[in-house]
Amino acid sequence: MQRYFFFAICLAAFPSMVLAQASRAPDLEAKSYILADFDSGQIIVQKNPDKKIEPASITKMMSAYIIYEALAEGAIAKSDQVTISEKAWKMGGSKMFIEVGKQISVDDLLKGMIIQSGNDATVALAEHVAGSEAYFVDLMNRKAAELGMTNSMFQNTTGWPADDHYMSTRDMFILSRAMIKTYPKEYELYKVKDFTFNNIPQSNRNKLLWRDETVDGIKTGHTEAAGYCLVASALRDDMRLISVVVGADSDKDRSSQTQSLLNYGYRFFETRRLYAANESIADLRVWKGVVDQVGVGLTKDLYLTFPRGQYDQLTAAADRPDSVVAPLSQYQTMGKLSIRLQDRLLFEDDLYILSGVEQAGFFKRLSDSVKSIFD
Repeated sequence: MQRYFFFAICLAAFPSMVLAQASRAPDLEAKSYILADFDSGQIIVQKNPDKKIEPASITKMMSAYIIYEALAEGAIAKSDQVTISEKAWKMGGSKMFIEVGKQISVDDLLKGMIIQSGNDATVALAEHVAGSEAYFVDLMNRKAAELGMTNSMFQNTTGWPADDHYMSTRDMFILSRAMIKTYPKEYELYKVKDFTFNNIPQSNRNKLLWRDETVDGIKTGHTEAAGYCLVASALRDDMRLISVVVGADSDKDRSSQTQSLLNYGYRFFETRRLYAANESIADLRVWKGVVDQVGVGLTKDLYLTFPRGQYDQLTAAADRPDSVVAPLSQYQTMGKLSIRLQDRLLFEDDLYILSGVEQAGFFKRLSDSVKSIFD
């Protein structure tokens, strides 16, 4: 029978700084909000994170994701000239002011969709990618399911009010995180403050781009039913936070409430990479194999978010067998890793064999059989 054991490792090599502890998270008036870390994915603050809410122009984040995917796959190019349909030209709400029958580049239409939040530009791009807005919406809903957005449903590409068109703030975080992670170069367009098209100056509606130099995106939205919405991301000292505020009373309120969340997150929390993907966390004795030891670890980088100044209070524990018998497959599950802050469990996941081990020849197997009896 295999024997299992438990060990603890202090993760810090230096004493913690004495910092004030967060007494209370911001209590905002918005209908729903969430603050989370980009790298770890951990939620810091939340209110009604899974409530289905009319997303308004936040919808365009998913439209942009599908367009970026088409660009990455080579299905379209930024230099493509898009002939503007009557449907795109007639779109109400925020507009880029394109004209029916004119040809506009994908590059310019992307600026109109992301910086100006143009409904006309969004529909024109959707028709170029998928042939029709309806089919493009099918792509949006399939991608939402693929990303694990369980409280989202799209009926159009723009966020124009429609029955059964909704998202949750948690899903908005999932989508914005996927956007920044998957398409970091394309994401840079979200921080552009203004551009001019057809001699018409157009400005980004995210006012935090002017107020906070660490904010570099991502999307605003507003309808009568949805209220004022803002998804924002900031990067300070290599720590990226994503904030989602939905249902604020005004443009000013959505900006100030978002700023409150971001300031709270950076003041009282920190994120560190504790282990790299495929880094050996512990070694196992291997019997009857071509090697005598094999490492176990994680298949993805482990980032953890925790109260600022408490790094030296973290402990790691591995629950795994003390020895294993070859053959072994790479990434075979072998025990669990848990991280605690004092008595609170912050993380737990499987450990994996990091490299496969073939079975040794007859004499090595015979020798190990004898050795293992006395081990």
